[in-house]
Amino acid sequence: MSQPSLFDTIKLNLKKPLAFFDLESTGVDVAKDRIVEIGIIIIHPDQSKQVITKRINPTIPIPLEASQVHGIYDEDVITEPKFSEVAKELFDLLDPCDFAGFNSNRFDIPMLLEEFMRVGIALDIEKRRLVDIFRIYSLFEKRDLTSAYKFYCNKELANAHSAEADIHATYEILLGQIGKYPDLQNDVQALHELSNQEIIIDSGRRFVYQNGKPSYNFGKHKGKSIEQVFKEDPSYYSWMLNGDFPAHTKQKLKEFKEAFDKRKKV
Repeated sequence: MSQPSLFDTIKLNLKKPLAFFDLESTGVDVAKDRIVEIGIIIIHPDQSKQVITKRINPTIPIPLEASQVHGIYDEDVITEPKFSEVAKELFDLLDPCDFAGFNSNRFDIPMLLEEFMRVGIALDIEKRRLVDIFRIYSLFEKRDLTSAYKFYCNKELANAHSAEADIHATYEILLGQIGKYPDLQNDVQALHELSNQEIIIDSGRRFVYQNGKPSYNFGKHKGKSIEQVFKEDPSYYSWMLNGDFPAHTKQKLKEFKEAFDKRKKV
């Protein structure tokens, strides 16, 4: 008799849809690289699911080294839609959802934020729960997606680096983690808190919260609050806006500056 699958024995405890997603891209620089494929599984509170896979014309050449990882070459996407042509559809799918992925807080979410920023769509993540399966994995076991799939699901991952195969595996790994660790709560808020001990502020990860205040996470002002730098080194703001930083990073900096200026006028 075959063992029951994780899908039969464990159900995610959800209050709103949870979107697992995985990106394949031209590279890992969120400011310059582009998405070439996105795989999404949306799990609804009633446990029904939607599966969406889209290839996207990145409008820039795909480096050979990236193609050798995910198997997608320029000729494979030349006739596919550009991100701008599918952005509204993707936003409508994702906007009601919390997010989950494998190392998604460090790569997939920042990359997606940048793509939306380029077409003038603001995807708010500050009030959204973010579940990073890699973060949970590294906290409990300390190691890539293929080995995690083998460890938690006792299966070999076929077609690794295909967005849809990867995201199916990621979803099943989370179910396996919930089944394996009694201390791991089957609750998206708890999974979000475990995944986000370092809170995402901007896609370039140039800002972090320290002592409850948004602060610089790089350069000569690392560790200082953004408000302190506005006061002590006001030219740094212009330097960043004119620098080679991700669009989402610049947008968040503008928002901090607007709030700072309002407080000064009070």
